[in-house]
Amino acid sequence: MREQKGNAAALLPIGIFLVIFLGSGIVTGDFYAMPAIVAFLIALLAAFLQHRELGFQEKIAIISKGVGDENIITMSLIFLSAGAFSGAVTAAGGVDSTVNLGLSVLPAHIAVVGLFVIGCFISVSMGTSMGTIAALAPIAAGISEKTGFAMAICIGAVVCGAMFGDNLSMISDTTIAAVKTQGCEMKDKFRENFKIVLPAAILTIVIFWAVTRNGSFQMTEELPYHVLQVIPYLVVLVGALIGINVFVVLVTGTVLSLVIGVGTGSLAAGEMFIAVGDGVTGMYDITVISIVVACIVSLVREYGGIQFILDLIRRRIRGRRGAEAGIAGLALLVDLCTANNTVAIVMAGPIAKEISGEFHVTGRRSASLLDIFTSVGQGLIPYGAQLLSAASLTGLTPFEILPYLYYPVLMGVSAVLFIIFKKAD
Repeated sequence: MREQKGNAAALLPIGIFLVIFLGSGIVTGDFYAMPAIVAFLIALLAAFLQHRELGFQEKIAIISKGVGDENIITMSLIFLSAGAFSGAVTAAGGVDSTVNLGLSVLPAHIAVVGLFVIGCFISVSMGTSMGTIAALAPIAAGISEKTGFAMAICIGAVVCGAMFGDNLSMISDTTIAAVKTQGCEMKDKFRENFKIVLPAAILTIVIFWAVTRNGSFQMTEELPYHVLQVIPYLVVLVGALIGINVFVVLVTGTVLSLVIGVGTGSLAAGEMFIAVGDGVTGMYDITVISIVVACIVSLVREYGGIQFILDLIRRRIRGRRGAEAGIAGLALLVDLCTANNTVAIVMAGPIAKEISGEFHVTGRRSASLLDIFTSVGQGLIPYGAQLLSAASLTGLTPFEILPYLYYPVLMGVSAVLFIIFKKAD
């Protein structure tokens, strides 16, 4: 079989996407003014216009094969299943109960540390940093008002906790994308990932405690919760950790949420399917983006773009550690450009898969690095959805919150140290 030659021009569609997406954000000041899917469709059109020696039908055959890849199909179905679970458990009162349960056991003298810890638990349970920020930002504002701590440090603790679960949760779209693009098991990625981020989480707790140890806060309002409504989250988390098929876990969690919601009276029987449908609809964007990105990557690979990147990396790195550093740098760079860690993983995943195969990096390791370094970027960029949301909910600017985002920085440092010192598996 003839070895494919690298071709830098094949990367043009990706460059066009970045120019359009970043350019519109810079010009308008709003990095969400240009929908990502529109920019990707323009990039796909550019890919089709390249290499005219291949006919239109041949290019359709190439992208069909790429989209039909087992990992792409599985990833898309998992996205939709996770959306169904999220919609069901939210409608059943699971989110409110989980937040209130955590706040009910919050010790008064470690309020800000508690915000971080509760944020970690909620984000791991919910699988969404945005949902965690939306749920805890008002609580953080109340704690700031009554303790005298700056609003920025309180909301910073929330964002740090949100990024912890966004990176680790079994139902996070970033985890799903990282696992499926690298071809490993969720439980293996979780274990590998957890070892890397645990030191960062512990240090974050210590720092928040040291900075805020002289404050106190006592919740005065009633925080109703129902323990039964928290159970679906625990079932999904435990089931995924022990290795039960992810579809079985998500379907079980969805059914359990609906039963508990109806049983506790927080969800009317006639609204069950609407709740599930709303959750699935919420995952349409990332599912369609994943499919379009698979089309682009298929053509870029066929034209020699992936090979060009691999050749470039081969000339500059040596061995497994260099490959891991390359994957980490690639993930961070793409996230800085796209301001969306899931999209960044979907884009960088195929290249990371090739690098890991070339330099004998395990799938769970490459998946962890992809998820960690896109989360590092996403947790720190002032134009990312997480910081923009946190700022808008509290009347701050992203730059006021940035100095207190200890966890994303420490997560990156911890991951770099693991790359340098961890022995090969």
